[in-house]
Amino acid sequence: MIKHIVLSGLSFFILLAITAQDQQPVQFSFSKEEKGKGEFILHIAAKPSPGIKLFSIKKISAELPVNTAIQFDSTVQNYLADSIVEKGHMQTKNDAALNNAAIHFYTDSVEWLQKVKLNSGDSIRIKANINYYYEKGESVESADQTVSMQFEYKENTSDVKTAVVADEGFANKSWIILLMLGMGAGLLAFITPCVYALVPVTVSLFLKRSKTPLQGRKNVLFYAVSIILIYSAIGALASVVPKTFWNNLSTHWIFNLFLFLMFLVFGLSFLGAFDINLPSSWANRLDSKSNSNSYPGIFFMAFTLVVVSFSCTGNFVASILGLAGGKAGNLGPVSGMFGFGFGLAFPFIIFAFFPRLLTVLTKSGGWQNALKVTLGFVELAFALKFLSNVDVAKNLRILDREVFIVLWVVIFSLLGFYLLGKLTFKHDSELPKNDWGLQYIPIPRLMLAIASFAFSVYLIPGLWGAPLNAVSAFVPAMGTQDFILYNQTEKSALTIDNSQPASAALPPVKYVKRLSNYEPLAAKQNNLTIYYDYKEALAASKLLHKPVMIDFTGIQCVNCRKFEASIWPDKEVISKMKNDFVVVSLFSDYDDEELPDNEKFFSKVLNGQVVTVGDRNEDLQQQLIQASGQPNYVFVDSEGKLLVPGGYGYDPTKGAKEFAAHLDKVLGIYKKQL
Repeated sequence: MIKHIVLSGLSFFILLAITAQDQQPVQFSFSKEEKGKGEFILHIAAKPSPGIKLFSIKKISAELPVNTAIQFDSTVQNYLADSIVEKGHMQTKNDAALNNAAIHFYTDSVEWLQKVKLNSGDSIRIKANINYYYEKGESVESADQTVSMQFEYKENTSDVKTAVVADEGFANKSWIILLMLGMGAGLLAFITPCVYALVPVTVSLFLKRSKTPLQGRKNVLFYAVSIILIYSAIGALASVVPKTFWNNLSTHWIFNLFLFLMFLVFGLSFLGAFDINLPSSWANRLDSKSNSNSYPGIFFMAFTLVVVSFSCTGNFVASILGLAGGKAGNLGPVSGMFGFGFGLAFPFIIFAFFPRLLTVLTKSGGWQNALKVTLGFVELAFALKFLSNVDVAKNLRILDREVFIVLWVVIFSLLGFYLLGKLTFKHDSELPKNDWGLQYIPIPRLMLAIASFAFSVYLIPGLWGAPLNAVSAFVPAMGTQDFILYNQTEKSALTIDNSQPASAALPPVKYVKRLSNYEPLAAKQNNLTIYYDYKEALAASKLLHKPVMIDFTGIQCVNCRKFEASIWPDKEVISKMKNDFVVVSLFSDYDDEELPDNEKFFSKVLNGQVVTVGDRNEDLQQQLIQASGQPNYVFVDSEGKLLVPGGYGYDPTKGAKEFAAHLDKVLGIYKKQL
C-alpha cells in the first residue's frame, strides 16, 4: 500500500511538472546592451527545441514568404538605427515540403541585434512582434512572440549605477552566508500556521512506526533528513525550473483537490470508517528486513509537509532563491535551501535526542484510539481548507466563508462531544472507571473538550462577519461572505474617518469584480480604495501626487491574510494607507484572466512565458525587488521607480508599529523627491 501511495504521488507530481512546462517550439529571451551616449543594442535570442528548424529572416522567395519576420511598432521607428543583424550558425538545404526551395534555418540558436538610438532624456518602450516559421518533421508551421523592453537615456546616471551596485552587492552572498540565512529562515518558518497545523499528522505517523526508543530516534532523524534533502533538491532545480512553478503548484486546483482527497481519506480512516493496512505478507517482509521498507512512507510524509506548507514557507523560500547566485554560483540555491531545510527540520531532530517524548505517546491503552479519532476530526477540518482552495481557484463560490465556518463549528463541536464520551466510534473502548465503578472523564480529555468547544464558540461570530483574527489565515476571504453584520455608523475604535477617498476621482476598473472578493475587512470598514491593476495605480498616483504602495499578494496566500488581519486594522497604519498612498493589490496567483495576445511575453527573470495577469504581477515583483514571496509591500513613485530598495514582507516578530514606521520612512523619501 505504501509503495502504491508513493508511486502514485510521485507520478502525480511528475505529471504536473511536465504539464506545467511551457512546450513552445522556440524559447525566446531578450536583453539590452548600453554602448554609451544614448546608443543601445536590443538582443533577441532564440533557441529552437530539439527537432525544430527555425527559419532565418532571410527571405526564400516572394512566392514562399515563410521566413521569420520581426516587425517593430510604428511608434518606435524613429529610435531604430541601421537594419537588424542576424547572428548564428545558419544552415541551408533544399526542402521537398516547400517545392524543393532552398531554406535557411537554425537548429541550435540564433540572435538578432537591433541598434536603438536615444536622445538625452528619452524614455521609450520598444515593442515588436516576431512572426517566426519553423519546420517540425515534415510540417511547416508558424507562431508569434512579442517583444517589450524599456529604454531610457539620462546623461547623469550616477544614481542608477549606485542602486545597481548596491543591489548586486546584496545578492552576491557567499554560500556560507546563504546557508546561515537559510537556517534562520527555516527556524522562523517552523512557527508559521501551515507547519504547526501538520504536527498532529506527523505525530500520528511516529505513533505507528516507533516501537522502541531506538526506532523512534531513527524515524525522526530520517524524517528530518528527508526534509533537508527535499529542500536541497528544490535548490538544485531552481536554476532550470521557472520561478513561478512551485507557487503555481501549491495553488493549482488539481493539486489542492488531491490534498483534500488525501486528508479526507486519512481522516475517515482515523474515525474508523476503514483501515489502511499493509497486507500480512508485506508486514512479514518488513519485519524480516528490520522495517527498512517503512522509510518510503516517512519520506512521503516529509514530502507532503514540504508541499502543503509551501503557502506559508514560500515567502522564505522565494527570498532565499532570490538572493542566491552571484559569487556563490550554482551552489548558492543549494546551500540556501539546505540551510532552510535544516532550520525547518531542527525541531524534529530535537525529538530524536529525546525519544521519551515519543515513547510516552506509544504506551498501550484506549486513549490511543481516542487520539487517533481526534486526529481524524482535525484532518477533516484541514481537508476543508484544501477544498476551499479549489473553490477559490475555480471561483465556484460554493464553500463561501460562512459555509466554511459552519462546517468547522460542527466538526469541532462534535469533537468536543466525543471527548466528553457523548459520541463513540467503531474502535472506541469504555471510559475508565473510578472506585465506585462509574465512568469518568480524564482531566486531559476534559481540557481538550473545553478547548474544542471554546474554539467552536469563537468561530460563531464569524458567521455575521467577525474578523476571527486567530484563524483569518485559514478561513476564506471576507469578500466571499454574503452577510456582514456591523453598524455603518458605529464601527470599531480602530476605524478612521470614512469620507469618500480622494482616489475615487480615478476609481479602479480592471479586475475589481473578481478580486474585490478578497478585499481585507479593514479596507471595507475604512472605505479604502484598492486598485488591482498596476497601470491604473500609477495613473492615480500622478493625479493625486501620492506614492504607490504595491501589495504583492495571493488569493491563497496564508501569510497575506495574517498580515491583513493583524497589521491593516491598526489606526495609524490604515490612516496612512488611505490618506497618503495609492494602494494596489497585485495577485500573483490570479490565473483566471489571460492577457491579450499583444501583452504576452517571455520573462527572462521567470524563465517562462507570461500568459496571465498573475504571471505579469509575478514578473513585476521580480523586476522590482528580485523576490517572489508574498506578502511583499513595495513602494514606488508615479513613474514606477523604487523609493526604498527591497520589499517589506511578512515577519511574525514585527507588528503594526514597525510597519507604520516603514510607511513614514517611505513618505519622507517621497516628499524629498518632490
